[in-house]
Amino acid sequence: MYKYLNNINSPEDIKNLNSDELDILCAEIRNELMDTISKNGGHLASNLGVVELTVALHRSFNFNKDKDSLIFDVGHQCYTHKLITGRFKKFNTIRKKDGLTGFMRPSESDYDAFVTGHSSNSVSAAVGICKANQLLNNNNYSVAVVGDGAMTGGMFYEGLNNGGNKNNKLIIILNDNKMSISKNVGGLARYLTIIRSKPEYHKFKHKFERAVLHIPFLGKRIRNNLLRSKNMLKNAVYHSNLFEDMGFHYFGPVDGHNIQKMESILDIAKKENRPAVIHILTKKGKGYEYAEENPQYYHGMSAFNIDEGGSEIIKTDFSFIAGDELCNMAFENNKICTVTAAMRIGTGLDNFARKFKNRFFDVGIAEQHAITFAAGLASKGFLPFVAIYSSFLQRGLDQIIHDVAIEKYPVTLLVDRAGLVGEDGETHQGIFDIPFLKEVPGIKIYSPSNYSETRHYINFAGKRKDGVIAIRYPRGKEQFAKYDTDNKNNLKNNSDDLFEDYFIFNANNKNEKKAIISFGRLFDEAYKAYLNNKSFCLIKLNLIYPIKTDLFEFLNNSDFKEIHIFEESIKSGGIGEYISSNINKNKAVIIHAVNNRFVKQASVEQQLIEQKLSLKDIEDVL
Repeated sequence: MYKYLNNINSPEDIKNLNSDELDILCAEIRNELMDTISKNGGHLASNLGVVELTVALHRSFNFNKDKDSLIFDVGHQCYTHKLITGRFKKFNTIRKKDGLTGFMRPSESDYDAFVTGHSSNSVSAAVGICKANQLLNNNNYSVAVVGDGAMTGGMFYEGLNNGGNKNNKLIIILNDNKMSISKNVGGLARYLTIIRSKPEYHKFKHKFERAVLHIPFLGKRIRNNLLRSKNMLKNAVYHSNLFEDMGFHYFGPVDGHNIQKMESILDIAKKENRPAVIHILTKKGKGYEYAEENPQYYHGMSAFNIDEGGSEIIKTDFSFIAGDELCNMAFENNKICTVTAAMRIGTGLDNFARKFKNRFFDVGIAEQHAITFAAGLASKGFLPFVAIYSSFLQRGLDQIIHDVAIEKYPVTLLVDRAGLVGEDGETHQGIFDIPFLKEVPGIKIYSPSNYSETRHYINFAGKRKDGVIAIRYPRGKEQFAKYDTDNKNNLKNNSDDLFEDYFIFNANNKNEKKAIISFGRLFDEAYKAYLNNKSFCLIKLNLIYPIKTDLFEFLNNSDFKEIHIFEESIKSGGIGEYISSNINKNKAVIIHAVNNRFVKQASVEQQLIEQKLSLKDIEDVL
């Protein structure tokens, strides 16, 4: 039992706590974060870093559906927000099936103003809410908490450009947990920061300006000259006046772990008649030694032992295998480059970054830029591999079409986390890449099912001269390192080459009435069904688009009455619909896929069952 956290049912319950009580509350929140995330997994370091900031925001504003609005960017730093907005008793369900989500969701709580699963969109949403408030004639504030990483996304600046209008009740909190946006220079910069952060300074400034304006004839000129002098000094000290040039009042940097200082600055910002940017300095992973020392490894965690810390050992999974093969290729070919969008470790490129630092490029949370940047590399003869999660690649479609495909640049898209991803929920499921990628003229899409296939197709991509290739692979480990190919009659053209564009089990048995087609991770479930019951024809796709015409000829000339297609993708625009359009009408084609809906959080195994894509569902059609 916690002394204070157990009794927090809404933000109103924290507004009367004194300084000592708030310190205890923040310690309790950190304990709860570590205890729950160690069991459920989730985002640890980022949430430990924003405890005091979140408490200060809720003490300074009235966040609710019809009042002030709060948006976290990215939403994975909203766990403390959930704990103090009436969700403490359900917090142990976070990221579990039918439990709390790991991000902000308006459907979950009136305190969640906007859905936040992808980065850099908070300012745009906050500006939109701000304009809506003006149309509704209310005085509500719109607040966006933006991590310094989110500032690497271009959408942040688009929102900033549109939000700096006078009279906007818009406050942007820049949560800086790694480096300052403006470089601080010596004691003078620190002194000016302290002076500008004190309420007495702002009171004096306004009184002084009013007094100067009353000086006959010269008042306005004196005030303007002083203003110009102040701005010149600020520019010399901070080396950047970006926010103020765009219409925002800039405050900070401010200690993001001092609730009283933050509340004071927030109070001043609310009284300004213009939008504000408040620069907050926080420590990622604060309060947990392991996370403080190595926050990048404690960003997104699986379950772990609190006393021992999470394992930092690189696990062998599809991402690691992709990065390892790229390293092997880069030793032999100095044209091999890798590009990622702030996911060096997540996409398995950590070793590549160390071994080939001049050919590794992390462009920040800027997927659109990553694609066009890679096209620029390719235009000069390099072979770039762009490693991006499937759900994030959605942002780069325009660039894939216009900047890569038209000129057939040899850019390879390594589509990580393809298919269902489990507990991260709707915003992260990799089920949309097939429909939008296969509409790109000239693209080839491969979907390996195990590590050897993944290595083969990455190696193949590094040897071609032109054309965009996508290689999609799932989160996690392989199930089958090899498939039963001892009986050569089981395989297409009596070949044991596992790297055919497709291969067929039971191809020579003309008595079969049913065929099952699958690819990627889901093929392993179909293969299990085949090992249990070889009464059907099983077809494995490696090249899932475009499919070779001879496979369609095989299907159309067979005796199959039913052709079942199982895929980890939405049904609309998927491979099943593509195959169906090429099959004779006298055959029944049944597509088993995600039925055009967002997939909620659960384990991957639970999601496969819910979407009727499990081993049992495959066996049921036989």
